[in-house]
Amino acid sequence: MPAASPAAPVSPPVLTREHVLRALRQLAREGRPLPPGTVYELVYRGRRYPPRTVAEHAWRLATGNPAARWPRPAGTATNAVLERLDFTISTRRPVLTPGSATDGEAADQQHAEDLYTGLPPVAELVAAARLPAPAGAAEPALPYAVPTYTRAEALAELFIDEAALDAALAGLHRRRNLLVQGPPGTGKTFLARRLAWLLLGARDEACIELVQFHPSYGYEDFMLGFRPDARGQFRLVPGVLPLLCQRAAADPARPYFLLIDELNRGNVPRIFGEFLLLLEADKRGPAHALRLPYAPPEASRFFVPDNLYVIGTLNLADRSLSPLDYALRRRFAVVGLAPQFGTPLRQYLAARQVPAPLIEQLCTRMAALNQAIADDPELGPDFVIGHSYFCQPPAAPAETAAWLRLVFEQEIGPLLADYWREQPAIAAAQLRKLLA
Repeated sequence: MPAASPAAPVSPPVLTREHVLRALRQLAREGRPLPPGTVYELVYRGRRYPPRTVAEHAWRLATGNPAARWPRPAGTATNAVLERLDFTISTRRPVLTPGSATDGEAADQQHAEDLYTGLPPVAELVAAARLPAPAGAAEPALPYAVPTYTRAEALAELFIDEAALDAALAGLHRRRNLLVQGPPGTGKTFLARRLAWLLLGARDEACIELVQFHPSYGYEDFMLGFRPDARGQFRLVPGVLPLLCQRAAADPARPYFLLIDELNRGNVPRIFGEFLLLLEADKRGPAHALRLPYAPPEASRFFVPDNLYVIGTLNLADRSLSPLDYALRRRFAVVGLAPQFGTPLRQYLAARQVPAPLIEQLCTRMAALNQAIADDPELGPDFVIGHSYFCQPPAAPAETAAWLRLVFEQEIGPLLADYWREQPAIAAAQLRKLLA
């Protein structure tokens, strides 16, 4: 009987340039931080990547195995493979400060590419990597799932009714910009983040950028300015907004959000600059691009993508702050929040096992205090006190009485003393009513 012929050997997968490009595309799309290269870096379109990480992602695509490990040892073997595929490998330079320039002219060019969103680097990367998938290769699944966020969840944790939630979402859709204003402690920032989650359908922080304005915050931090690098030289560095616009322009299928906390604590006209014009819903996109003052002549013009939403919060009680001018206000839809010491807060506290008599005491006395504040001609409705002071009760019901007294004494009391600074007897009398 003749011997069986041996099975034909299976050819090992071959890593190609297309695999590496698809790996770079996936890394750019995920936007997650990568471990830095120890000695070498892969340089592609002005960006730097750790070679071994890129090679391992590409190998998973080549093998069709999302758990495959890069078979070569760390060091020159990986670099040699990538260089044979026409990728540039360079020696890693030290980075002393976040955002500092570390590569001379290449860094300057990268800052310009990051800022001017005529065709963002990430978008170029995605476009370059749109190649047919090799046979048998598939992109590995994302390593984790972003938790979803539903309308029912929002209504359960926001102290507003369904009609108010619909109105806020409608304003954000219509104007692309929403201003959430109200007295202190009414949950303005809390609402802003959840509106973003609702439009995303998930608790996806990768699409949200939160900044807080303050007197030292300027145009250079928000838009574009010169900052010192690791060598003590000043270089042009993009601020928060252009970097977020780049990410949004490279991912037009998803909404992106800029949350500005305490909007009126900064010099808004100076911080916004050209953004005051581009903020308008009908001034989005490349057709309305502008040249920024510090931009080099050869740089592309700056624009705000259509999928960027802006939500700002505004504290009405701080009289030391200048009111927003009409030109800025008209670019926002405005939602007002008020203290909620009614049924929603009562149900919230009851679900956390706060005793019913204590809930009644809290809600009744705070409603009476807010009425006194609203009726005072020196204060008014903008100074009423919000419910967020009482949203963190202790886990043990036996501790709630002491918790409520401390909130009254240590948080509400000092605020009342500041409200009635010229009339301390009134502040003391109102505090006694809370503690009685």
